[in-house]
Amino acid sequence: MSSMLMACGAEKAATPKIEDFKYSVDKFADIEILRYRVPDFEKLSLKQKEMIYYLSEAALEGRDILYDQNNKHNLCIRRTLEAIYLNYGGDRESNDFKRMTTYLKRVWMGNGIHHHYSEDKFVPEFSEGFFKQAIESIDPAKLPLSVNETPAMLYTKLEPIIFDPTVYPKRTNQAEGVDLIKTSANNYYGDGVSQAEVEAFYGKMKNPNDSTPVSYGLNSKLVKENGQLVEKAYKVGGLYSSAITRITGWLEKAASVAENNKQKDVINTLIQFYKTGDLKTYDEYSIKWVEDLASQVDFVNGFTESYGDPLGMKGSWESLVNFKNIEATKRTETISANAQWFEDHSPIDPKFKKEKVKGVSAKVITAAILAGDCYPATPIGINLPNSNWIRHEYGSKSVTIENITEAYDQASLGNGFAEEFMWSDVERKRAKDFASLTNNLHTDLHECLGHGSGKLLPGVDPDALKAYGSCIEEARADLFGLYYMGDPKIVELGLLPDKEAYKAEYYQFVMNGLMTQLTRIQPGKNIEEAHMRNRQLIASWVFEKGKADKVIEIVKRNNETFVVVNDYVKLRTLFGQLLAEIQRIKSTGDFEGGKLLVETYGVKVDQTLHAEVLDRYKKLNLAPYRGFVNPVYTLVKNDKGEITDVKVSYTEGYLEQHLRYSKDYSSLPTYN
Repeated sequence: MSSMLMACGAEKAATPKIEDFKYSVDKFADIEILRYRVPDFEKLSLKQKEMIYYLSEAALEGRDILYDQNNKHNLCIRRTLEAIYLNYGGDRESNDFKRMTTYLKRVWMGNGIHHHYSEDKFVPEFSEGFFKQAIESIDPAKLPLSVNETPAMLYTKLEPIIFDPTVYPKRTNQAEGVDLIKTSANNYYGDGVSQAEVEAFYGKMKNPNDSTPVSYGLNSKLVKENGQLVEKAYKVGGLYSSAITRITGWLEKAASVAENNKQKDVINTLIQFYKTGDLKTYDEYSIKWVEDLASQVDFVNGFTESYGDPLGMKGSWESLVNFKNIEATKRTETISANAQWFEDHSPIDPKFKKEKVKGVSAKVITAAILAGDCYPATPIGINLPNSNWIRHEYGSKSVTIENITEAYDQASLGNGFAEEFMWSDVERKRAKDFASLTNNLHTDLHECLGHGSGKLLPGVDPDALKAYGSCIEEARADLFGLYYMGDPKIVELGLLPDKEAYKAEYYQFVMNGLMTQLTRIQPGKNIEEAHMRNRQLIASWVFEKGKADKVIEIVKRNNETFVVVNDYVKLRTLFGQLLAEIQRIKSTGDFEGGKLLVETYGVKVDQTLHAEVLDRYKKLNLAPYRGFVNPVYTLVKNDKGEITDVKVSYTEGYLEQHLRYSKDYSSLPTYN
């Protein structure tokens, strides 16, 4: 238990006014760190606040799991760098020490030695000589040494992992024509395991006639023992046991203050899953979680997203604790109430549509804590569970995280981006008037309806698209949202103020997909991250298909490149046509069709345009990526030791937070 979070007798902190809140916390490398507010936390009941506290503790206890999942050496490297930062007695003002500190901050941001978005390994700017001298200069007891290991041996082990660009170059490799398992640096599979072996191993488990398949491999590491493939399950008594035991301990406390019996049952079923590792139990938990619509406090906790696995099977550990924004949720409730209309009027083939849309629930939430694969970088919307059959039979929960989008918007005011990259004042005015609204609405449609729309044909393997599955799924959800943004029904439902507002999202999406997202790619590289591939795929496809009619043009002005949208109505038609093709690929499991689309439109980068965009962006002195620090929750107790309140504060810095987390929430062995 963290003593910093258990201080007693503090006064209740008021949520700061938006004009007084300092959103930007730190800036280093290509990263800006922001804060987010937790508005209306003080309006929750004591029981709800207490539950958020316990769920937040459960969230933070899983931090080390993700580090180890991302690479087997990550915990050793992080602990070594933190030991140097805390104990180095040499010149702390030297360039080497400062550069090492920046590298450590990047490791925290990426939950390991690879960039959280590009997934390339960081290039250290401090010297090998400094690293060796620093390791050998501090008390060996402060270092993460294994049995009989010396500081010199630790350096020898870590030096190539950190400094050699050919060692673990890519966390998750999506390149065509290579063994995706052997060329990925993540730790979901043991040494010597090949892609063909993984596909054969799980292929034997799957029954094409099983209408309710579990998510095979979701919560396990696949390793070789005595030449045989064996799954090591993540559970109490299994892999990551010490962290999972602490997670379940806090979940038990959360269950004791649950808002209702259904929510208590959800938490207890998750605890049972953690104790057994049984994926059938995980499905039971997911169904109960989807059906709990009455609780205001909610959470994600577990092995959830599969983007970190090149085959899209293994779940990374993540957590998000939140509560419902009741006023803003009226927008998503309107969308949910009309889910069947959207499904029925989708431009896809009727045989791929759901005859009856079930269990579509959507809400706007206030994030209370971010953890695991949601921290420091976080999504702005989530739709879970991922299981196709549960979505079809029971529905899904969709959320838009509005206090996170608020932080992004507030931190971006007046940064010069629109003036540099948008074609004219017309686009800039639309963005100023409508972009915040249309961005949130697109997220709502993407998460609430996009991911939940359509269906697989009987017998189609949910993993049929393999390495292209994540990109195709994100494109499907984005296109669903884009297509309906321009539908008169949106204005009729009061979701947009007029029939012109949607153009703000269309323009920004196409500009980003064709050009400005390239600020996130290193020179000479192609695109590998699934969401970025999705955006370029969509923008490049509609650009090409609309060329004859000049729907979109790429033009030059003063030797600078701009995107111009000439016909928004035809652009919407093109979005619909691509959605129909993407849904066909998804519904039929057409691997070759998915591969062709992604490789043709989503991967290759125009290097001349890329160099120009990077040069123009550099002049703005903006960070292309953003992460967050969490608020700090403190129990307030009276003289009898009874909890009387939970205080939230926003003063902890990025460096201080990560050092505290490493001290208080680090129960795993250095190697697992």
